[in-house]
Amino acid sequence: MFLPLLTVLVQALSGAPVDALQAPAGTRAIVFLFTSTDCPISNRYAPEVRRIADAFGSKGVAFRLVYPSPSEDARAIREHMTAYSYAGIADAVRDPKLALVKFAGATVTPEAVVVVAGKVVYRGRIDDRYVDLGRERPAPTRRDLFDALTAILDGKPVPLAKTQAVGCFISDLAR
Repeated sequence: MFLPLLTVLVQALSGAPVDALQAPAGTRAIVFLFTSTDCPISNRYAPEVRRIADAFGSKGVAFRLVYPSPSEDARAIREHMTAYSYAGIADAVRDPKLALVKFAGATVTPEAVVVVAGKVVYRGRIDDRYVDLGRERPAPTRRDLFDALTAILDGKPVPLAKTQAVGCFISDLAR
């Protein structure tokens, strides 16, 4: 039986439609990092996101920053990527119709979703530094996204497939 390939359309910063699930040959996993230009928790995670992308980007893991707010235009996203040194480590896409948000089940920024062969294998926090809104540990005790990617590259199941991310609610989900 033929099964059609899954397509999740988002927008490149140019405005052109792109399939979020398409990746270059040899890609072993895609990490979608749902973010926002104005979410302070998302912005505080930029150094850790860069460290993770540096550790896994050369090992077949593609990183994509996903901006789900329709009010964030390409100019603001480019400025955000420059301000937080994301350029060169991750592609950026807009998801104003929330197609990828719905596919992935994301609810907040920052939230990480790892997809392997079209299937979500991890969804949740980057690490456990944030206990709740306004409650932050000095350092994380668990590195959930790092651990998930390590397991995938080692050919093992992700140890914890879902964790609770803490951050700014993706408000347009209510519409």
